[in-house]
Amino acid sequence: METKSPLRIVTHDQFCMERVPEPCGIVIFGASGDLAHRKLIPAFYDLYHSGLFPKGFFIVGFGRSAWSDDLFRKEAAGILREKEKGGFPQQKEFLSRLYYQSGEYTDSKGLLSLQQTVKKLHEQYKTKENLIFYFATPPFVYCDLIRQMSKAGLIHPSKKSGPWTRVVFEKPFGNDLNSAKKLNQEIQEVLNENQIYRIDHYLGKETVQNILIFRFMNSIFEPVWNRRYIDHIQITAAENLGVEHRAGYYDEAGALRDMFQNHMMQLLSLVAMEPPVSFDANQYRDEKVKVLRSIRPIPAKKTDEFVIRGQYGSGNVCTQTGTEKVPGYRGEKGVRPNSTTETFAALKLFVDNWRWQGVPFYLRSGKRLKAQSTEIAIQFKNVPHSMFASMGIDQFPPNVLLIRIQPDEGISLSFEAKHPGPKFCMATLNLEFNYEAAFQEKPLGAYERLLLDCMLGDQTLFVRQDMVEESWALLSDILEHWKKSTPPDFPNYEAGSWGPLSAHELIKRDGRTWHES
Repeated sequence: METKSPLRIVTHDQFCMERVPEPCGIVIFGASGDLAHRKLIPAFYDLYHSGLFPKGFFIVGFGRSAWSDDLFRKEAAGILREKEKGGFPQQKEFLSRLYYQSGEYTDSKGLLSLQQTVKKLHEQYKTKENLIFYFATPPFVYCDLIRQMSKAGLIHPSKKSGPWTRVVFEKPFGNDLNSAKKLNQEIQEVLNENQIYRIDHYLGKETVQNILIFRFMNSIFEPVWNRRYIDHIQITAAENLGVEHRAGYYDEAGALRDMFQNHMMQLLSLVAMEPPVSFDANQYRDEKVKVLRSIRPIPAKKTDEFVIRGQYGSGNVCTQTGTEKVPGYRGEKGVRPNSTTETFAALKLFVDNWRWQGVPFYLRSGKRLKAQSTEIAIQFKNVPHSMFASMGIDQFPPNVLLIRIQPDEGISLSFEAKHPGPKFCMATLNLEFNYEAAFQEKPLGAYERLLLDCMLGDQTLFVRQDMVEESWALLSDILEHWKKSTPPDFPNYEAGSWGPLSAHELIKRDGRTWHES
């Protein structure tokens, strides 16, 4: 008899209770932009439709486009229609809570008008004056906008009791270590750290959150999660897309700033961190910061031994409809024709502490690669002695624990087994766990999870100031070295490949190979 999942799922109601936030108002700066359309409006609607929104709420969009309330609602309805391609239960009620106000982000008059609008909506929807501001704007606007909001009386440090105010900031949080410190200083002149929510959507993904449960709630894995049993760890975040609509930003940022300073460092810290005493936001984040502080600095003279950069040229990529010929990075709209911006980077790092001494961490991320895949591959050491050497079996694949973060969220563990029959044949098999198949429900989206946590006042899955600065400190020397040195002969990898040859040589020199989905 066939079953949809090989796992028997036992749930405990006391561990599955979901809290509903207090009433609150939400203001989205940059509401007419791409992020609000693709992520925020659909995420807020999904939370509302799932019964995870408070009864008292409103959403005000603020942007430079000269829209009205009706036009904002019409745009939102179009977004939901495109996303769902079907019916929209309670759609009208949700849309009726959407409002819009146009203005410049640094215009004090516009923000004073917003303050009056918010005041009226607080009274109308009985939101207890609780308020969330979401900065879906270019990062260079942050400082000026914060100052003007303070002058307009929109934000101020929250008190221990009474209404609260929280502000969500999108990445990148600074452009280097100095700009990150300056930005933090400016923001903390107006807000307390417990009001600041630096969002990294990777931390909202179910599989990422499950790393903690997997590691610290299963006694069969925690004892072997160290240098004695683990040979090395690979973290890959591969995209088969190009720069799309982000060329203006990406050509200034590059892969190291865009992916490594935030997403990749977050994944590394989750895999390598020590267990916190309790699942408290600060204790949890303390342990993550300790990992970054333990990463061995890369000497400037040896940067090219530990860090690889690449830029894609033209090539063929696989799509849902077949194979498509795509231009190289320098041929993308909005990219400088002689750009030396990296679209791929690979790093070899060491975490110098008791648990991980001598275990290399290989990280890579790039655009226009062969597949869309984010995963963590934990490769265990081979057995110290093969008892089957006399039978000609002295080399066989090592056990690999694969944590798939996207697109097919799940976990697999490879192991060796004997084929049935009289011959002595071995094969590598996998124990598979797939989220959707096992739980028979689609996981909550990353933005939905994080927006809900923000409304609940839970900062656990948000990035703290010290982690931002530690990650920039780690990468600043690399960026400085690249600025002073001559880049490789770009482009140095074809679109649709797994990146430059030098990235394969980086790991091959150690007698290892990249895990490729």
